[in-house]
Amino acid sequence: MIDKEFLKEKLNLITRDLERLKIFYDFTISQIAEDFIKYAALKNILMEIIGRAIDINEHLISELARPDMEAPKTYRDTFLLLADLNVLQRDFAEEISKSAGFRNAIVHEYNNLDKSIIYKTVGDAINQYAKYCNYILKFILKTS
Repeated sequence: MIDKEFLKEKLNLITRDLERLKIFYDFTISQIAEDFIKYAALKNILMEIIGRAIDINEHLISELARPDMEAPKTYRDTFLLLADLNVLQRDFAEEISKSAGFRNAIVHEYNNLDKSIIYKTVGDAINQYAKYCNYILKFILKTS
């Protein structure tokens, strides 16, 4: 059974963190790159947003996937499977699924991440995850 309260709580946290991301618009890339607290905060907020979406994905998959469907092998796959389950549109799922790889890069600090790439991700994250929240809310309302 889909736990709508769990989903709503995760969506509320994502929405709160998207608002927090907007703070970083007020800084230049240099200001963030040179301030380890700002940089760490930015990375952490991005990781939490993506992580919460993955939690939502995994919950929906556990409740909606048919026995003939292959379980997702990666976090990226959780977004793609939501398209198969008609929760997300395919093109959007493919676009936002890339953020799972970005999350892994932040968590594991692959190649000492380029700070400018992290900074440039802010606008994309705000747009993509606001859309993601809308898709999930629509799905919740549709299943009520």
